[in-house]
Amino acid sequence: MFLYENQINVFSEFLEDLPDTDEPVWVLGECYNAKTGKTELLSDVHSRLWFTYRKKFSPIGGTGPSSDAGWGCMLRCGQMILAQALVCSQLGRAWRWRAEGGQPEKYHRILHCFLDRKDSCYSIHQMAQMGVGEGKSVGEWYGPNTVAQVLKKLALFDDWNSLAVYVSMDNTVVIEDITTTCPHSQSHSDWRPLLLVIPLRMGINHINPVYIQALKECFKMPQSCGVLGGKPNLAYYFIGFVGEELIYLDPHTTQSAVEAEAGSGVDDQSYHCLRSPRRMKITNLDPSVALGFFCKSEDDFDSWCNLVQQEIQMKRNLRMFELVENHPPHWPPFVPPTKPEVQTTGAEFIESTDKLFESEEEFEILNV
Repeated sequence: MFLYENQINVFSEFLEDLPDTDEPVWVLGECYNAKTGKTELLSDVHSRLWFTYRKKFSPIGGTGPSSDAGWGCMLRCGQMILAQALVCSQLGRAWRWRAEGGQPEKYHRILHCFLDRKDSCYSIHQMAQMGVGEGKSVGEWYGPNTVAQVLKKLALFDDWNSLAVYVSMDNTVVIEDITTTCPHSQSHSDWRPLLLVIPLRMGINHINPVYIQALKECFKMPQSCGVLGGKPNLAYYFIGFVGEELIYLDPHTTQSAVEAEAGSGVDDQSYHCLRSPRRMKITNLDPSVALGFFCKSEDDFDSWCNLVQQEIQMKRNLRMFELVENHPPHWPPFVPPTKPEVQTTGAEFIESTDKLFESEEEFEILNV
């Protein structure tokens, strides 16, 4: 597998324009008309934080790689799905980015969390080294479930956002476990914002067509936070669909790392994809994916549960995953994740490795 070093050709922007169609275009729970609402649609897409391969950052672990080109695409997609949850939490789903600047302070604070430096909470450095605890060497390619597990661990160190990350197991979302995870205390009146990630395998070698409508329904939900997936060895961040095509942000562009001092604004132009969004046929999707949903409040989560029951569970041929009230008795007891008692970040207390792989793995789903 060759390393990606392809900078965007400005002329290529016009080759993948949105289709001229009367079919609705869905983007993270919002519906648009491609003919009459194209400006609003593109403004929404351009406002999503776009993380790509970067080069010339400080070596991971001190002596490891200084670029993630060729191996970090799923990590970058993981950053995008988490960033979407943080934007919804801190700025709201209706917030829009302006190219001329003047972004709110919270926006720059979110962006600082993802800068390519070892002290940023969700940097490529932190994610790659936290992945060591999931059995991945620095420089090794990840599947969607492994990235979700890494995000769950790193979120424990993010006191500002106080985000709860729940990763489902065995295609099952347990309401009881989530209500145990999200409250700040024993009182359910103080609900932490929730990023719910559901790793799935929707087929063997190809996506089973029976799941396609259910996947579409997920993008229609107001709580939609996107989907991690892609093709074998190529990870994309899917944000919606039109007709039989998925809309996605592609991390496979190598840009130079951005320098920024703590507390300062970030030169953010390279963190927004300003061309028309890319599309691919749903039938070309690799069956290993991870669905993402963001629930800011308990009412929001209850609403999501009702939507799942109505649009997925009650329609037998649409059932991608199970939503159950109680923790299955044959499962090990559920233990909410807690931050280790160390005065350091997650990446620093894990022994780093300098091994860098040149190749990428096949998609996998690991049940943990």
